[in-house]
Amino acid sequence: MNRLIADDVTLGYDQRVIAEKLSVAIPDNSFTVIVGPNACGKSTLLRALSRMLKPSAGRVLLDGNAIQSMPAKKVAKTLGLLPQSSIAPDGITVGDLVARGRYPHQGLLRQWSEEDERIVDESMASTGVRDLADRYVDELSGGQRQRVWIAMALAQQTPLLLLDEPTTFLDIQHQLDVLDLCARLHEEQGRTLVAVLHDLNHAARYATHLIALRDGAVVAEGAPADVVTAELVERTFGIRCQIIDDPETGTPLVIPAARAGRRAVATAAT
Repeated sequence: MNRLIADDVTLGYDQRVIAEKLSVAIPDNSFTVIVGPNACGKSTLLRALSRMLKPSAGRVLLDGNAIQSMPAKKVAKTLGLLPQSSIAPDGITVGDLVARGRYPHQGLLRQWSEEDERIVDESMASTGVRDLADRYVDELSGGQRQRVWIAMALAQQTPLLLLDEPTTFLDIQHQLDVLDLCARLHEEQGRTLVAVLHDLNHAARYATHLIALRDGAVVAEGAPADVVTAELVERTFGIRCQIIDDPETGTPLVIPAARAGRRAVATAAT
């Protein structure tokens, strides 16, 4: 049984429908990446999978239960989320913010422990923010803040981790560092990860399972080597391209057509 499923959901905001009768099953122990053009429903789907957005029809299932009916703390012990934009409380240090990832594990009979301290320290070390522990979050650069939020999500120690554009604000080195970290969490710890990414080549390189969306519907899904084709890229993104093997990894590498070729596609579409 897949632990996380969107079953025939209709999603939107106010009266605007983003996706209708959308069904997605996240493979267990996968690194699933959701791709697609702007406003296609990627982040909306992730918000629904994380319980932040209630479907107007259909349901999201976590371990066979309707996620909206589950206690928040139980969900938080199973599923962690790094949202697209996060705002830290004023005057909070990096160490204190990352420590908040341990909140779901606290209770009347279980207070802060040496294990919590160790997990927080390891989470900061793995994201390269340990040296920032005593700094105030609002003093940091955008890239540093992003890594701090990732550290907090890691400290939550959930078997399922959802990340909405985790490489936002990061330079190329830190983008790769974050994606390498995600790959290690999947490969070495067996965690199931779901991430929204804009870079199709990063998605093809790192994902074990790819979901391509357009206009709120699944265009294709499967292993990147099976689904990333020139036809898929043109159908999903409206871009003419070639697909070659990445010389480093052997995964699909998208080479967009030169400007004249892209103009031809845009003209044909109008």
